[in-house]
Amino acid sequence: MRNGANLNESDKIELRKIDAELSKLKLTFGENVLTETNAFELHLTNEKDLKGLPESTIEAAKMIAKQKNKEGWIFTLDYPSYIPFITYADNRPLRKKMALAFGAKAFQDNKNNNQQNVLDIVNLRYKRATILGYESHSHFVLEERMAESPKNVINFLDDFLIKAKPAAQQEFENLSNFAKKDGVHQLEKWDSAYYSEKLKKNLFDLEEEQLKPYFKLENVLQGVFTVSNKLFDLEFEEINTIDKYHDDVKTYKVTNTSGNYIAILYADFFPRKGKRNGAWMTSFKGQWQKDGENSRPHISIVCNFTKPTETKPSLLTFNEVTTLFHEFGHALHGMLADTIYPSLSGTNVYWDFVELPSQLLENWCYEKEALNLFAKHYESNEPIPMDFIGKIKKSANFLEGMQTLRQISFGILDMNWHSKNPSEIKDVKEFETISFENTQLFPDFKENCMSTSFSHIFQGGYSSGYYSYKWAEVLDADAFGLFLENGIFDKKTAQKFKDAILTKGGTKKPMDLYVKFRDQKPNNHALLKRAGLLK
Repeated sequence: MRNGANLNESDKIELRKIDAELSKLKLTFGENVLTETNAFELHLTNEKDLKGLPESTIEAAKMIAKQKNKEGWIFTLDYPSYIPFITYADNRPLRKKMALAFGAKAFQDNKNNNQQNVLDIVNLRYKRATILGYESHSHFVLEERMAESPKNVINFLDDFLIKAKPAAQQEFENLSNFAKKDGVHQLEKWDSAYYSEKLKKNLFDLEEEQLKPYFKLENVLQGVFTVSNKLFDLEFEEINTIDKYHDDVKTYKVTNTSGNYIAILYADFFPRKGKRNGAWMTSFKGQWQKDGENSRPHISIVCNFTKPTETKPSLLTFNEVTTLFHEFGHALHGMLADTIYPSLSGTNVYWDFVELPSQLLENWCYEKEALNLFAKHYESNEPIPMDFIGKIKKSANFLEGMQTLRQISFGILDMNWHSKNPSEIKDVKEFETISFENTQLFPDFKENCMSTSFSHIFQGGYSSGYYSYKWAEVLDADAFGLFLENGIFDKKTAQKFKDAILTKGGTKKPMDLYVKFRDQKPNNHALLKRAGLLK
């Protein structure tokens, strides 16, 4: 029924037309975002403009300029270039230029403008849902989610909004007051990361650049391998006998400690032309069982980390460390799959359940016992200082209210696009502004629009599902509570998680699987406590 098997012939034809059109529109949407990302560059030739930037960022920018046969330094909208610039550059007008360019992707008066694509996508999704007998695209999508209905998602987001907004407003005020000491009387979005980093250093005597030398990419990767070994008895051996689609990609044979073959893992970590931003996990070959054979999966994790330079290896920010662990959590879900049918294997689960393994694994990044396994200085091999670990733990909730409000705002925008009839929406920017009304902290700019580059919901599979990041945080905080009770490397707890969730894919309802692991339904108390949002 959900695929239209019971429809009359004319509706089946209409459905096929809609599906074909949606495929083209999503592809065009993504191509436009990528083209716009690649089209912009900030070319600097005056060394004064680099003030505040870390040496590694400057070196990477010089390398980009060299590759383009230009003098000086080039910064782009790729995350490894954009994020350090917006976080550390003292030159406020240049931060503004970068931020406005980032926010204007596919929202400019050129052939890459995605406004009409957004409107066409949401209207076709709505039409498709009504043909299949659903009230809206969200009603169709959420029928096969833990949340079950748009009403439940909206109530979930509203509940978090009530709890997070006062904290977010207070944090914004504190950040604004901190920036005023620098003569900044109106905090703008291009000031957020810059003053957040300065305030974090002021409060916790901690900044990203202090931590990076302890997070060499190869060490972090070995760290996540070791964590996986301690929890799930997995071993990883780099092999060079498999075809790769790019020289940067590394391939690993994954076995268990008994020597049984588990999976092939591909790791693709660096930006390059034509590769989209962000991080994700994908499956090249699923897992299934047939005729007594358990066919094992080929899993890939993709990130965009700073490439090694002539003088430095790839050094990760702490945020990039958690990103690697996050994607590896998805990879574990794929690699440890053990079901009969490929359509129910690995990450083929309800969308608001798929983020549980990934977000759960991030927790190990904050634990001393785990950090001591891999956080070693890339030059001296000295372990990360104990006081740094303490500061990482203390700063974990830093500006959590603002971060939560931001996530909620994206979830609300997604639901507003997809849970009602969109046919009356004529202006993408105006609609977005109304959607952000209750979650807006920073002044808005007419040149910027999020929807036109919101790839998660218009190109990826997150339409009516962006809330699932927050939903999964509730699950992961509750689940990690059991590891904290029993020990973060407790084999019995890990085995229980593997047996109940990682191996089962979509063979049972997610809540049943979760309860089998946790012996109780999740509640948001553990997350609110972890986030410091409980009064």
